Amino acid sequence: MISDFDKKIISRLQEDIPIITNPYKEIAKELSIDEDVLIDKIRNYSETGILKRIGAILYHRKAGFKANAMVVWKIDDERLDEIGEYMASISVVTHCYERKPFGSWDYNLYTMIHEKDKESCNKIIKQIADDIGIENYKILYSTRELKKTSMRYFK
Repeated sequence: MISDFDKKIISRLQEDIPIITNPYKEIAKELSIDEDVLIDKIRNYSETGILKRIGAILYHRKAGFKANAMVVWKIDDERLDEIGEYMASISVVTHCYERKPFGSWDYNLYTMIHEKDKESCNKIIKQIADDIGIENYKILYSTRELKKTSMRYFK
């Protein structure tokens, strides 16, 4: 069970971490707790699986990755686990989700790939398709970013 105190800590960890020598000391000060208490809490969240990781967010467009493709794949149910695990293992695939087909939209595996240009992206996607032996897929390129934020679980 997550207490109100834990929610307060997690809420703060969802925000930007200061780029200073002792960021957790600063965060602990903001939360009016000792730095050791904060670090123990973070360690506990990690050990219990509440917290997966703390990491930097790369704003891929600002970093020059202009080709952002959601690739939707039609995968036979018997191969879905196998192909899903394979897709999830590919370093250039940043997201990999199974979704239920809907109406005439019969694609059930979704992946995201970010590259500097469409030519590079298309080449990677074609290689993946060849590797798994799947021809039934569509590439949906982002045309404009309207919103990009991380999930906020507690406010």
